[in-house]
Amino acid sequence: MKVRVLGCSGAIAKDCRTTSFLLDHDLLVDAGTGVGDLSLEEMSSIDHVLLTHSHLDHVAALPLMVDAIASQRTTPVRIHALQGTIDALKAHIFNDVIWPDFSKIPTPEAPFVTFHPIEIGQTLFLAGKYIEVLPAVHTVPAVGYAVATANGSWVFTGDTERNPALWARVNQMNVAMLVIETAFSNRERNLAERSLHLSPHALASELDCIDRGKSYPIYITHTKPAETELIMAEIQRFDQTQPFGANVSHDIRWLRAGQEFDL
Repeated sequence: MKVRVLGCSGAIAKDCRTTSFLLDHDLLVDAGTGVGDLSLEEMSSIDHVLLTHSHLDHVAALPLMVDAIASQRTTPVRIHALQGTIDALKAHIFNDVIWPDFSKIPTPEAPFVTFHPIEIGQTLFLAGKYIEVLPAVHTVPAVGYAVATANGSWVFTGDTERNPALWARVNQMNVAMLVIETAFSNRERNLAERSLHLSPHALASELDCIDRGKSYPIYITHTKPAETELIMAEIQRFDQTQPFGANVSHDIRWLRAGQEFDL
């Protein structure tokens, strides 16, 4: 499976795009502003969109993408999300005020998009991939995902704060790559706690939940553009990141838009 990082920033700025990952050519995980770097042909190939939650940085490009490719597709784009996320999209985006309700256009019988509720703990089979819906702890209904590959699972936490249930499940998996958010620096740790995001201080506690003897690459995502360097420096202080030195505990790296991984 190829994982293409379209966006992994916590906000926009030059060269900063918000969360979106393209798995192979036909499955999108979140639909942040990074989707805008895809060609029309690439967007038209996307059959499934998995959403972690309803916040704008994770869904901003979804209505625009559907509008761009609708006339080029013969089947609807299938949007998979918690029922609470679907309800938010219908109420606040696809509501014929902010954007047309593409679940009824051009007709309710043959719409441009269809919505498919998911539940935590469910395993989906989409685009030839087994995908487990993982728990997340956030200010709105939210999930993460684990996508099984021949080399282990690609695990994406989504937006979350401290999350014991996640680690209980992840420690049972063969993990090939973990993508975990750290949105705020330690100087903003109170804000991180209130908004249910991680800071490096909280990240250290979370990574301590990984079973001893388990080791896999850990990629930091969702950093605020103004704080990215500080966040990574603070992570460096508690757990050495690349380039590695002595006494390395975890293999921690900074995720960047444009990266591609073969798993």
